[in-house]
Formats: sequence, structure tokens, C-alpha cells
Amino acid sequence: MRIKFLIVLFLGAFCANSQELKAIVSINTDQVTNVNTQIFKNLEKQVFDFLNNTKFSEKAVKQNEKINCAFFFIVNKFDSNNFEVTLQVNSSRPVYNSTFTSPILNINDKDVSFKYIEFENLIYDQNAFTSNLVSVLSFYANIIIASDADTFSDKGGTDALEAALNITNVAQSNGFSGWEQTGKKPTRFNLISDLMSNTFDPYRETLYQYHMIGLDKMADDLKLGKIAVANALETLLKLHKVRPNSLLARTFFDTKTDEIVDIFNGGPIIDTVKVRENLTTISPLNSSKWNKIR
Repeated sequence: MRIKFLIVLFLGAFCANSQELKAIVSINTDQVTNVNTQIFKNLEKQVFDFLNNTKFSEKAVKQNEKINCAFFFIVNKFDSNNFEVTLQVNSSRPVYNSTFTSPILNINDKDVSFKYIEFENLIYDQNAFTSNLVSVLSFYANIIIASDADTFSDKGGTDALEAALNITNVAQSNGFSGWEQTGKKPTRFNLISDLMSNTFDPYRETLYQYHMIGLDKMADDLKLGKIAVANALETLLKLHKVRPNSLLARTFFDTKTDEIVDIFNGGPIIDTVKVRENLTTISPLNSSKWNKIR
């Protein structure tokens, strides 16, 4: 009995300290020709193993709490182990007491480059630069963890954001693009800088209100849940008034637009006039979709 108890105790401790991510990885090579495809298969496997077998924080995570996410690489250029890729990063989380999942992140990074040597170890260290591939993967892993945590508790992802900031600061001095403070397009530095800034707190507050107070309450009271989602969008409007067309607002709607339309077009009727006005103010590029809300 004592041995059985110790085994159960050990397994319980192991399950509560597993890695944070449940990631899928895909590498598209349609844009490159006349290359040995095996290197891409090896890269895909190593990235998969790194994301799914690395523990990025000290937080205890159960198997059923792992974050579903995806890393899609489009290889734009490849030459002598040097890669230039577009990286699409997605994540989602379950909605409480339902069969639905809600998208949390949908980021398209067009400025990712790295050198990859087959079978070279990918080792996580937020305070040291080992390769740009590891830095980019680790950065987005922490952004995923932080964003997910923010949906469950108000600013619950701060520790992971601080890790992402450390990774950014270390990577900046190593000459790879995408980490600089200024550029023709938003950089990873811009993303983490905004997420860490008090000015952009309404974005993080919106994540919590939208999911924990809104979506997660819908199983108990669908109408109150919809009203809470509408209130969360009011919080996002506060950010728009200070920083119109911000990177974080665009990130939010790149992820949430279709879901928002579905939420307000189904279930109990609430007053959506103000909802449409707010959405059109914050994200006018999606006006045609907001007009579908009745």
C-alpha cells in the first residue's frame, strides 16, 4: 500500500509540473525549390520537441491545463542553413463548461530569420542568447502563456511577460531583425513594450473581462455573459481613446472579429447599437463585419 501511495504521489506531482504548451508545428516550403527536404522535417520535429518539452515557467501545470497553440512557418528564403520565414502564432483556450474554444492570439510575424544546424540542441534560457530560433520561439511561448493567464485572472500573465522582455533585451544585441525598437513595421520589441506598459492596461483588462467574466459565465447565464463581453469592449474603447489604432487593438481584432460577430448574433437579444458603435470606432476596417451584428 505504501509503495502504491508513493507512486500515485509521484505521478500526481509529475502531472502538476508538466510543460505549459500543447503545440502543433507546421513548416511550409512551397516558396523554396531544389533543396533537401529532410532539413525542414528535422527542423519541424526539433521545434515541436522544444515547444512541447520545455518548461517556460515555475508555474505548476496539469496535463489538462496545457495551452493549445500552433506555430506555422512559411519559408521565404533558405540558403546554407540560413532561414527567412513568416511565422504565424495562434493560441486558444477552452470556454468554461462548454465544448467551445476561444482564440486568444493570432500573430503574423513576417520578420523572422535564423540559422539552423540540424540536430543542434535547442535550449531555453531567458537570460542568455543561444540562437535566434530559440529566442523567437521562447518569446512567443511566453507571450502565449501570458495572454492565456490574463484571460483567467486580471494581469495574471505578468511573470511570463517579464520573461519575454528579458528575451527581447538579450536578443537585441545579436544583430537579428525583428527585435529593434523602431522599424517600418511593428516588431517583437513593440509588442512586448506595449504589453508591459501601463498605458495599455485596458487591453489586458479586456482579455480578463471578455473571457472570465463574459464567455465563462455564458453556460450559467448567456445573456449576462453577452452583456459582460459588451462591457469588455467598452474597456478596449478606453485604450482606443488614448492610443487609436494601436498594435494591441489590431492584434485583438485579428484574433476575435469573427467570434465577436457570432456572440452578438446568437442567443438572447441585447441592445447591440452601442456595441456596433464601439466596434466601428475601435476597428473601422472591420465595419462590414460589425454591420452584420443585429
